[in-house]
Amino acid sequence: MISLSLAPTATWYLILAAVLFAIGTLGVLVRRNPLVMFMCIELMLNAVNLSFVTLARELNDINGQTIVFFVMVVAAAEVVVGLGIIVSIMRNRAALTTDDLAELKG
Repeated sequence: MISLSLAPTATWYLILAAVLFAIGTLGVLVRRNPLVMFMCIELMLNAVNLSFVTLARELNDINGQTIVFFVMVVAAAEVVVGLGIIVSIMRNRAALTTDDLAELKG
């Protein structure tokens, strides 16, 4: 049986969201591979979604969950377009860095 003092509270979820966001930020700043950077951006979006859902539940307000729904829709569209571009460029090159994406400039 779980003790009530060990039950996760909103603070635990917000700390988890902050840690996930920090990992995503560090990954975007350190890594040079666009696919890894893309995954880190998605991790950051999910961290923000976790904090929105946590605060919406804590405040008994559905607006946070509504925002999360729209963020997920935008993230899905971002994945379709961004991942398509990255994968099509990675097919032509063995090792891809963010500097190679400068070729997309017209």
